[in-house]
Amino acid sequence: MFSLSQRIQTLSNQALTFACFIFVFVIATSWLQLIQQHAFMTPSSIDNIKTSINLRTSRYYGSMNGKPKENSKILFDLNTDLSPLFNWNTKQVFVYLTGEYEGQLRPQTKSEVTYWDKIITKGDNAKLQLKNVRSKYAVWDLEEVFVGRELTFKLKWNIQPWIGPLIYGEANGNKTITITSGKPANVKNEKKSSA
Repeated sequence: MFSLSQRIQTLSNQALTFACFIFVFVIATSWLQLIQQHAFMTPSSIDNIKTSINLRTSRYYGSMNGKPKENSKILFDLNTDLSPLFNWNTKQVFVYLTGEYEGQLRPQTKSEVTYWDKIITKGDNAKLQLKNVRSKYAVWDLEEVFVGRELTFKLKWNIQPWIGPLIYGEANGNKTITITSGKPANVKNEKKSSA
């Protein structure tokens, strides 16, 4: 007969194998549900972006040796429905508004900064209709000035599941503006292709 330790080892091996199969099943079915609900093609509308530029001398706002640094903040409107991102394996969704731009001294470099974020824990709260929301974060660049930069604003999200890896995505509908001393100019609407 088998000893007690062999029986415990056999039982724990079977339990671990069964748990691995369950984890793979949960991850696969939640991914399929997201694809079925077209979660990766969620539309969004980012409108009424108003920029403000402030000169800050604090090192917490990018200043070095007391030299003033341009800081950018925005006001914006946002409309989107992120409820397709929620299924039975979703713990919470982290949604954030980013601005992407190229460097002036080195145009081949791209920077991406976060202006606003929110954690959504329930699918009932996933429909966002925000008006005149102030950005949470002041943004500065390593280069001297922010005025004259062309920023492309994108709404991105991150699904944090109960089981499985983090799932990253981006909503359809970007907005591009050029920062001109506090007021937006050359506003462009863009739609991401559904390929």
